[in-house]
Amino acid sequence: MTTTWTRDVVARLIDHTNLKPEATPADFAATAREAAELGCFGVCVPPSALPLTTSVAVVTVCGFPSGNHTTAVKVAEAVEAVGRGAGEIDLVAPLGRVLAGEVEFVEREVAAVREAVAESVSLKVIIESAALTDAQVADVCRACEAGGADWVKTSTGFHPAGGATPRAVEVMRRTVGDRLGVKASGGIRTTAAATAMLEAGANRLGLSGSRAVLAGFTD
Repeated sequence: MTTTWTRDVVARLIDHTNLKPEATPADFAATAREAAELGCFGVCVPPSALPLTTSVAVVTVCGFPSGNHTTAVKVAEAVEAVGRGAGEIDLVAPLGRVLAGEVEFVEREVAAVREAVAESVSLKVIIESAALTDAQVADVCRACEAGGADWVKTSTGFHPAGGATPRAVEVMRRTVGDRLGVKASGGIRTTAAATAMLEAGANRLGLSGSRAVLAGFTD
């Protein structure tokens, strides 16, 4: 069945995102207001921006952007973020471990964070797909699922290898099937790019330029 990607349908799939290091508390509050105004699913901000008053879902990142924090630090960060109002955690996997073939480490780390927060908290794992081969993408997605993740996510948007691609989304979706969500993020700046990610199998988008992307969809 072909999905009709209308503006309202796509808006409800967006985590409107502001992870800029220079962003002020006022900037984060403005991002939250814009997310609600646009009809987005959620607003994604750093944990230091919490608590955040908003009518949409509150998403934050953990171990961001390198993923090289210790597991204990990631667990503590996730627990504190949930206590400050986050309903979804986007956890950065340790890329070096994936490149070294140590996906069991990723599974254990995901499991530790999953165990530390309530089941009602949605856990996404960022894998930096642009820095991986298709086989590595599939391997780390399987590890994330085994560790109890609810979603796999392409990118932080901060890695020099790049952000989301339709190819990576296709591999991720093929690997996790309908069991997990797939979030595409990083470098999605146009309506065409957003549509390509959705057609490839993404069911959430991380966008900083949500207004411009949505402007290209019909009502």
